[in-house]
This record gives sequence, structure tokens and C-alpha cells, in this order.
Amino acid sequence: MAPRTGLAAVSAALLAMNRHLQVRDVLQTIVASARQLLDAEYAALGVPDDHGGFAQFVVDGVSDAQWRAIGPLPRQHGILAAMLHEGTPQRLADVRDDPRFEGWPASHPQLADFLGMPISADGEILGALFLANKRCAKPSGECGFTEDDEELLYVLAEHAAIALTNARLYERSRELTIAGERARIAHELHDAVSQKLFSLRLTAQAATALVDRDPARAKTELHEVARLAAEASDELRAAVVELRPAALDDDGLVAALRSQAQVLDRAHAARVTFVCEGVRALPSAQEEALLRVAQEALHNALRHASASSVEVTLTRRGTGAVLRVADDGAGFDPSVVRRAGRHLGLVSMRDRASGVGGRMTVDSAPGKGTAIEMEVPGG
Repeated sequence: MAPRTGLAAVSAALLAMNRHLQVRDVLQTIVASARQLLDAEYAALGVPDDHGGFAQFVVDGVSDAQWRAIGPLPRQHGILAAMLHEGTPQRLADVRDDPRFEGWPASHPQLADFLGMPISADGEILGALFLANKRCAKPSGECGFTEDDEELLYVLAEHAAIALTNARLYERSRELTIAGERARIAHELHDAVSQKLFSLRLTAQAATALVDRDPARAKTELHEVARLAAEASDELRAAVVELRPAALDDDGLVAALRSQAQVLDRAHAARVTFVCEGVRALPSAQEEALLRVAQEALHNALRHASASSVEVTLTRRGTGAVLRVADDGAGFDPSVVRRAGRHLGLVSMRDRASGVGGRMTVDSAPGKGTAIEMEVPGG
């Protein structure tokens, strides 16, 4: 490849990366670009988790059928572990001859010459990018990948580091914003309502002391109790209104759900998608209930079900809408969950649905994933 052609190809690859907002799409573009630019049969990028596995693992050169046949994601071992733990590039004539090689599943492609590059930022290893089987004539016992290939892979690994760092910063910023807002509202709620309840308690005590010896004055105090209780109720109602997600007021339900799916897709290994079919604006109570149920269902799928794919759909039905959150995770027996006293938020989700005149159904079984569907009427 002539230098000018190579530079143009790298430039095109980097421009393609910058067009994507979702980190998984950026990583997929990096992997595909690396395989194409370095003329390899296979390429992959792994982002480790804290449990000896991978939070994300993106491949190129392997068909969907091959990928399914390979089975579970790899663990952090062998050459992969060396790149992740030692932070050193690996260029090998035949990965199978390396003493650290520990084999692969029966359906795994046969890899020979190998080029791996750690992805790091500020001294922290974020992942590893690697290629295998260079398409070229290889002298016996030599690696088909060259020093120039290693330099180019280093550039792509640097851009992968930027994508992963940006995704991490985005999620941390979002979490801090949410936590800060919750703390502020909790503080204001405590100050306002606790003062009202303190006055309410003193006034009730005064009415109790007066009820026998001065009934008229006791009656006045009881009227004050009613007034203070009404004020406390108003304070609570105002706090609940303020807790309504700002995204609903600013952008509406569809945009809020789309943004939620994009954020979670960046933050988790699972693929999170959102599709909307013909839904228009709904009454505010219905929109808030749908968003809260979607958030709870997504939390269950990503934190408890070990799902690799979660699909959120919002579909118009008459003047109302149907929300469906379906995952391919571990699933559960709803009757067993109820008997065990572990509701996974199902009770609160059903309460939200019924509170706006809607209904919710749960379809799940062990090993079969979970689908939560909620229908609400329109205005």
C-alpha cells in the first residue's frame, strides 16, 4: 500500500468514527477499519470487566452464525491477558506456538500470525485491539504483520481510547447530575415538610390538652392542624412535580426514551435499542408512568438478567400507546419471584400502570428472557 493511499484510508476511517455517537458503533468502526487497512482476516476489540471477562467484545471477519457457534465471550487469559495486564503490544508469527496460548472453542476460527495492541489512557488499560491472519505471503516462521502495521494499529488504538474515555466521562457526568439533583430536592423536601410536620405535632398536642377544659379553643387548634396538614400535602405534591424528569418537559417521551437507550447502550455491554412507531404526545401523567416503567425494566434487564440485547419499542394503539421492553437475559418465573418476596420492581410498575388507567403484563421464564408490556390510554 502506497503511503498516500494508506494515509487517505486512515483519514477516511477516523472520519467515519467521528460520525458515530454511540461508543459501540465507534468501536465497531475501529475494528472494521483495522482489519481493512492492515489486510487481516480477523479483528477484534475487547473491553474488560472487573470479573475476569469482557464488558464489550467487538469482532469483524466473523459471521453471525460463526459468532453464535463460538459460544460465550472469551475470558481474560493467554495473549489477551498479557495485553491487558502488561500493557505491551504483541506481534507473533503463530499465536498457537506461544507458551501463553490456552486454546479456543471448537468453532473458533484458526488464527496464526497475530498483532495485538493494548488500548490505554493515562496509564490505565481500557482494552485491547488485535488482528490475526495477515493476507500476504509469509516466509516460514515469520509474522506477516510488520512494524508499520504495528504503528498504524497504535493510532487506531489511541482513537479507541478516546471513544472509551468519552463514553465513561459522559456516564459519570450524567450520574453526578442526577445524584446532585436528587440531593438538592431531598434537602429542600426535608426542610419544608419537616417544619410543617413539627408545627403540626405541636398544634395537635395543644388541641389534645385543651379538648376537655376549653373545647372552643381546642376546635380552633384542630382547624390549625387541618391547615398545616394541607400545607404539608401541598409541599409534598410540589416536590413530586419537581421530581418529574426534566427530559419529559423539555423533549417529550419519545426523545426521553431514545436518549435513555443511547446512554445505556454506551454504558453497558448489552445492545440497547429503541424504536418508536407513530406515537404522538400523551398526557403528562401517562408519559411519566411509561418512562418510569421503562427505566425500571431496563434496570432489571441490565443489572439482574445479564441480557446481551434489550429492545425498547413504543407503539401507537388507538389514542394511547404500548411500551414493550424485551430482553434475551436469564428470565425468571414470575410466580416464584412473588412467593419469594422479590418483586424486581414489578409491583411499583403495575401500580404506575393502573394509576394512569393502563395495564401491564410480564412474559418471562427461566432461560427465555423477559418481555414487559404496558399499555396506557390517550387523553
